[in-house]
Amino acid sequence: MITRRSLFGGAALLALMTTVMPAFAGPDEALAKLVETVLSKGPNGEDPSPASSITLTDDELAKIKEMKATAAIVMHYGGNDWSRAQINGLQTQFAAMGIEVIAVTDAGFKPEKQVADLETIMAQNPSIIVSIPTDPTATATAYKAAAAAGIKIVFMDNVAAGMTAGTDYVSVVSADNYGNGVAAAHLMAKALNGAGNIGLVFHAADFFVTRQRYDAFKATIASDYPDIKIVDEQGIGGPDFSGDAEKAAGAMLTSHPEIQGIWAVWDVPAEGVISAARNAGRDDLIITTVDLGENVAISMAQNGFVKGLGAQRPYDAGVVEAMLAGYGLLGKSAPAFVALPALPVSHDNLLDAWTQVYSTEATDNVKNSMAN
Repeated sequence: MITRRSLFGGAALLALMTTVMPAFAGPDEALAKLVETVLSKGPNGEDPSPASSITLTDDELAKIKEMKATAAIVMHYGGNDWSRAQINGLQTQFAAMGIEVIAVTDAGFKPEKQVADLETIMAQNPSIIVSIPTDPTATATAYKAAAAAGIKIVFMDNVAAGMTAGTDYVSVVSADNYGNGVAAAHLMAKALNGAGNIGLVFHAADFFVTRQRYDAFKATIASDYPDIKIVDEQGIGGPDFSGDAEKAAGAMLTSHPEIQGIWAVWDVPAEGVISAARNAGRDDLIITTVDLGENVAISMAQNGFVKGLGAQRPYDAGVVEAMLAGYGLLGKSAPAFVALPALPVSHDNLLDAWTQVYSTEATDNVKNSMAN
């Protein structure tokens, strides 16, 4: 367990605070603005291109189908709703393009496992790899070997170290993770009525998108809500992210019983925070997070611990990633970084948001949990 964030320096956070969205009359106005823009930059500082700009003509689709291409999906971690939605979007779009998916792997957030997965997949000679690196440095050699073999690579969220868009890989696709961190901060402030003491459970790893969420949440609280104080923060490294978060949140609630809210870096750690709150008898605890998983959705539906979150759009991201793989097969120029806007979610828009995130109706578990 890591206490007091040291991975990312205070100077960097101070610089980020100057780029947070300007203060609005209140959280609701700020949240409404988030769906209209993308705040994130790419892993190498690239400006975002909208997902709507990625298109394939009928002639281009016909050419791709004639290629009889194959694809492999190499995940960092497969144990959450986000990963399943990404894979679903990819498989659906690849099928529409006549591309056979020959492998889907789960590295369990272990770089050495992902390197082994990549080496195994390369023996199958896929035309395409779509992947999110567990560690951009530790996996770089394996990705570079795939690129050197002529495989078209599309990254999710992050890029392996030392690789160049348009040369070594086609593009990287991401949600607005900075924007989702901002959304979680405004939703926390709304639930606290603008004042209170909070704790943070962050991802203790060099992982681009979770760092963006953390930076954005802290910077937004600091710049827009001076009466909200961050009194503790603890890092979790996994792979048992729910269990680690439960321990971290439990320690916070013991050391700082004055804490009224806790932000968790994504939905699986948030599940651990829920467990810690129950164990501590803290039915009043407010939780916000990023990612719309089923368990946190049920909590929101019940007007429980989770009061809101910033959601990614993983199904749509998967569709865009598959289309960009088509760009690679065709030799068509692609933007280096494509991003989808943040989606603030609360009890009020939960069912509609689920449809936007997963391209399907909410599960029966979520619908049956909806409280008035």
